[in-house]
Amino acid sequence: MDIVLVHGSYHGGWCFEPLVPALERLGHRAITVDLPISDRAADLDAYADAVAAVIPPGSDPVIVGHSMGGLVVPLVPSRRPVARLIFLAAFLPVIGWSANDLRTAEPIDPRTPPSTSEWTDLGDGLWAVGAATATEIFFGDASPDLAAWAIERLRPQSYKVFAEVTPLTEWPDVPCRSIVCRDDRAIDPDWVRRAAVERLSTTAVEIDGAHSPFMTRPAELAAIIDQLARD
Repeated sequence: MDIVLVHGSYHGGWCFEPLVPALERLGHRAITVDLPISDRAADLDAYADAVAAVIPPGSDPVIVGHSMGGLVVPLVPSRRPVARLIFLAAFLPVIGWSANDLRTAEPIDPRTPPSTSEWTDLGDGLWAVGAATATEIFFGDASPDLAAWAIERLRPQSYKVFAEVTPLTEWPDVPCRSIVCRDDRAIDPDWVRRAAVERLSTTAVEIDGAHSPFMTRPAELAAIIDQLARD
């Protein structure tokens, strides 16, 4: 089965390198994508186009959207056939709202903010995140070496896609599943649990650890994705 892995803010397809062989051992073909997150002009449609472009001809893949990637993956079924969507510690778009609207209206942000605030404004809505803050938010349960490996590869993120009202006009008629990270410091786990029930009519599958289990728990995450993909 083809499984397309869609990363979140500041990341790239590289973040799934530990997960890809774990999925392959379970018989899947894992496909990654680099979203144009540092392009100030790129909108959510451009992100969805990038995902659609990596889907092989004739494939009806399972698409996994991590974090900000949750804003993107529901847009893909209007472009290419998709078997299933899996939201991993992810935003869920609300029709008529932007992600910023969602964050204002609902308790999506973590209850405990990071103790550091290393953000660099690069102009026109493009931001970079520093090592200490990235570690707290994304890699809190990673080894120092693994966190350093990831931090070296982070890219600036354009916040245009958070201010943009979602182009989604109706929820895709595709089965959807959710995974919640119990110790997440980027998205409130309780919000993920509630949103899974209220918006996806499913119960989120639980995994230990922080926001990036594809790095810190690749075998466990691969087993969960395998189960949800075949369910």
